[in-house]
Amino acid sequence: MIKYNPKDWITFIFRLHKSDTIRQLTWMLVTIAAYTAIVAFLEIKIFKLSENSHLKNIPVMHSLLGFVISMLLVFRTNTAYDRWWEGRKLWGSLVNNSRNLALKLSAIIGTNDVANRTYFRRIIPLYAKVLQSHLQNKITGLSLFSEDEKGHLLSIANTEKHVPNQVALHLFQKVHDLHKEGKISGDELIILNAELQSFTEICGGCERIKNTPIPFSYSVFLKKFIFFYVMTLPLGFIFSLGFYAVPVVTFIFYVLASLELIAEEIEDPFGGDANDLPMDKISNNIKQHVAEILH
Repeated sequence: MIKYNPKDWITFIFRLHKSDTIRQLTWMLVTIAAYTAIVAFLEIKIFKLSENSHLKNIPVMHSLLGFVISMLLVFRTNTAYDRWWEGRKLWGSLVNNSRNLALKLSAIIGTNDVANRTYFRRIIPLYAKVLQSHLQNKITGLSLFSEDEKGHLLSIANTEKHVPNQVALHLFQKVHDLHKEGKISGDELIILNAELQSFTEICGGCERIKNTPIPFSYSVFLKKFIFFYVMTLPLGFIFSLGFYAVPVVTFIFYVLASLELIAEEIEDPFGGDANDLPMDKISNNIKQHVAEILH
């Protein structure tokens, strides 16, 4: 995720970042500009169409469709941002619940039980790492984990299965074993249950966002709408703008296509794009905070 100062907006105008849509749309912008220039040349130089041509009335259609396409893009971007923000709230809940679980366990098992404190200090942050890897489809490679985390993960989970469920199961089983040993009372087990249960609920919420993209028909229709809308713009604009229609049409396409690209990027907030959630940083914060509590 990109860190920036929202008040320093002037520098954003003149600085190109790798996530800027203009980089992704470069060739399409060049194509649209060339297409508009060809249409302008044909209408002005070859066919020599005059103001009496019916094509000059096409902008009336664009003015009517412009409202429709703006409403579609507003709905598209709002829906994508809602998914991004819901993902952020779920990971915020994971941070809070991990801290609360560590705080409660620290008070319940006491400072003298070094073995169990060490165990929970390792497995609670491990769940966040496992969930991140699971959402990014990297669990089989174990690329996100340190050597110590790899060893602990492989000792409790089969990486060919749903690993977050296995880690959560092992965590709950450990708490249940401590209850049977008399180290955790029944009331204390009820107190811990909320945080233990929240892990799988957060995982399910993240999977719902990741595995349920925007309906295919809606996404395809919007792309087709933008394409045909922009392709017909030069036909009428040339009568009023001449060859100046080339930069105008190219800019209109840049705005419309950029909104769609931004929505596509943020509707899946668990990837590795520049604007996706900083899950790695959040996981490291959980590890640091839990270690401080269960020192």
